[in-house]
Amino acid sequence: MSLRNDRPQGLGRGLAALIPQRSPTSTGSIEVPLARIRENPRQPRLRMNDEALATLAESIRQHGVIQPILVTETIDGYQLVAGERRVRAARIVGLERIPAIVRQLADRQQLELALVENLQREDLDPIEAARAYRQLIDEFAFSQDDLATRVGRARSTVANTLRLLELHQGVQDAVASGLITEGHARAIAGLPSDGQGRVVGMVVDEGLSVRQTEELVRRIREPREPKAAAAPAPADPDVERVEEDLRRSLGTKVRLTRTRRGGRIVIDYYGDDELARIYQRLVGGNA
Repeated sequence: MSLRNDRPQGLGRGLAALIPQRSPTSTGSIEVPLARIRENPRQPRLRMNDEALATLAESIRQHGVIQPILVTETIDGYQLVAGERRVRAARIVGLERIPAIVRQLADRQQLELALVENLQREDLDPIEAARAYRQLIDEFAFSQDDLATRVGRARSTVANTLRLLELHQGVQDAVASGLITEGHARAIAGLPSDGQGRVVGMVVDEGLSVRQTEELVRRIREPREPKAAAAPAPADPDVERVEEDLRRSLGTKVRLTRTRRGGRIVIDYYGDDELARIYQRLVGGNA
């Protein structure tokens, strides 16, 4: 005797039975309503260029959205993983739907994919990339080697980018806004934090190159000792005696300077009358 199972299909199997499931390996795109897409809370990019966004919106107006965005499905819609600029531009144009690839992704995968996409498009400034690297390391236990492999960067590049987060906040802000480059920042990193804030202002105000910044930091770190003044040569008693005899004879200040091949006698006078008197003393005639 067989027993019939009269329980409604799907009950007791959790949300998976209520939400249509797609193969995680599916690569086809579907049209999803823009109104049902929520922003990615793990989006590594914090700044967006308004001019570039307007240009993309015009392109979408003319040609549509060529490359699908990437989303993951939620209970009440979709959460954006990659393609924030395309979503914003599509909303500016007034589209109601956008092509999307739907994948079921863990939080770590969402951050990783958003980071990789932005790095490939060079949409992240160095500070945004550094913060995303740090988040993957702190929240998901990535090693620097794992991270370098996942994002297609050399391990030294990842390490150098992470070091930007150790800089004075003023230096980080200057890098993020494009006022200075990573090369400038690495040069400034050679100073203590309190000195970094002062130097970055000088670099920006004077428009210093990376090499000039490196030289400025070197001078600050290794100030040259002022050269000691040369000690005066000891007085020659014979020279002093001759000078004194000439002073008494001529009635004015006389300096005698000796050189390797002779020397000079400098006689001071203060007015034409004194010059005439000295002249008479020396040659015995009239000036």
